[in-house]
Amino acid sequence: MTGTHGGRIEVPLWRRMSGRDPGEPHRVATPLELLSDLCFVIAVAQAATALHHALSEGHAGAGLLGYAMVFFAIWWAWMNFTWFASAYDTDDVAYRLLILVQMAGVLVLAAGVPRAFQERDFVLVTIGYAIMRVALVVLWLRAAQEHPEGRRSALRYAFGVAAVQAGWIARLALPERLWLGAFLVMVLAELAVPVWAERFWSTTWHPHHIAERYGLFTIIVLGESLLAATVAVQTGLERRIDPAPLLSTALSGMVIVFAMWWLYYSRPAHVLLTSNRAAFPWGYGHYLIFSSAAAIGAGLAVNVDVHTHVARLGPLGAGAAVAVPVAAFLASLWLVHVRPHRPGPLLNAAYLTGAAAVLLTPLTGLALPLTAAVMIVLVLVS
Repeated sequence: MTGTHGGRIEVPLWRRMSGRDPGEPHRVATPLELLSDLCFVIAVAQAATALHHALSEGHAGAGLLGYAMVFFAIWWAWMNFTWFASAYDTDDVAYRLLILVQMAGVLVLAAGVPRAFQERDFVLVTIGYAIMRVALVVLWLRAAQEHPEGRRSALRYAFGVAAVQAGWIARLALPERLWLGAFLVMVLAELAVPVWAERFWSTTWHPHHIAERYGLFTIIVLGESLLAATVAVQTGLERRIDPAPLLSTALSGMVIVFAMWWLYYSRPAHVLLTSNRAAFPWGYGHYLIFSSAAAIGAGLAVNVDVHTHVARLGPLGAGAAVAVPVAAFLASLWLVHVRPHRPGPLLNAAYLTGAAAVLLTPLTGLALPLTAAVMIVLVLVS
């Protein structure tokens, strides 16, 4: 996409946005996409940290609701950027600057996460989200102008994204008792835009590129879980408590996360992405995969809080803080990523049985080690 001159990569000021070749060989994530992901991981970390504190303080209901709402904004903005880039990444100066604007929006959103959890103040989160969406609208308008074949779909995207964003801003004026209902309506509207926009013409996204981008983001959210657990264990050691339970939490958490990575990459995703009909449920289903994977870090941190006697919940709640997201990850991974491969009844049963078994582990008092054991078994049979 870029030229070289004297060993230096030259980036053109403007390159016609005509649509990428969906069969382009060796298509991989770009350095700009990876840089953008770093901004998204900051937002994910903020959401997971806020969930951790809410669970430790005994506010599970409010914490999970706030986490689900904030994570939707993070995931949806990331997903929209990813699919647009797969079809229309020109890597020129104009494109790079608009992605910079999107990155700024992610950081503004991330800065607003604590206020959203603690005060139910979503103004800053909405502003950050709006910055990202405005940049995306400009990108779609550019695609409509420069790619006549895809103009109808591009204009539908631009109009749909702009209209839904206006709805998000209007939601701020509603009474708080109506926020949840309005949020659900707006989520349905967001999900409907790509379906409506691609009804008559499919954007030229690249299956291998999309699969790689989703795989990389999975690694990001799993890495966030490891980071959260590491920080929590460090805090526990600084408080000079018995290291045995901390070591058990750390080792169990590492095995769980490693097994999740193993299971996710056990089958190629690009072979499933044969059409929009297959890609939509696969892409949308990753909301549960990503959000549950990131929540595991919060659960591991809650377990450390219990061992350091700063949490307002007992071992049962701490075990559930890990078991529930692990079970959700297994169920959603099976539904989106494993079942479409038609692996056979044995493996289908193994995933569903494993998810059910994980949910029962908090009743034993050994939730984390037993969850790790279940994950090892699934790796062995997968």
